[in-house]
Amino acid sequence: MRFTGVLLLMGTIAIGVQAQRPRTIDRSSDKTDPPKTAAAPAPQTVKAKYEGGVFGYNKAMNGTLTFDDTNRRLLFRNQQQKEVVFIPYDAVTSAFADTQKRQPAAATVAGAVPLIYALPAHFIKTKVRYLTVQYSDPDTRMAGITSFKLENKEMVASVLRTLSEKAGLTTRGEVYIRKKDTDAVKTNP
Repeated sequence: MRFTGVLLLMGTIAIGVQAQRPRTIDRSSDKTDPPKTAAAPAPQTVKAKYEGGVFGYNKAMNGTLTFDDTNRRLLFRNQQQKEVVFIPYDAVTSAFADTQKRQPAAATVAGAVPLIYALPAHFIKTKVRYLTVQYSDPDTRMAGITSFKLENKEMVASVLRTLSEKAGLTTRGEVYIRKKDTDAVKTNP
């Protein structure tokens, strides 16, 4: 009985080893990935919603985000076209695109109704796209993180690319950062 068990086990191992032979790769059927297309440059002015993050401006508000190249700054104007928030290009330390899933207000209201039909309302989510900017202004010694809600993924990508070019940021994965000046870093002997 033991002998047949050992023999059966050896036969199983032999079949398993035979199944593990090297396979040949057919290079003619390799498909190359299409090149990633860079985002188009952003328009000078874009509709945006300020979500907060700058000292003194706590309320979210709708308006426009403008690249003010004359004064080298990213400018947010409210719906009355009054200048509300600006971040100098030189103060931007990093920027990235962010996506969050949110439940629309109508789905929140429908989910509060005590009916069996309200259950699907809890599963309704939409993607919200943000441009998040970290800044550190040496003139005012103010630093923080602010975000602007933009209409779609393509607009966020183009605004992010344009801002990174104007602010002199470099890419690190999905985030654009400002590298520290190596001359300013002190070394200990």
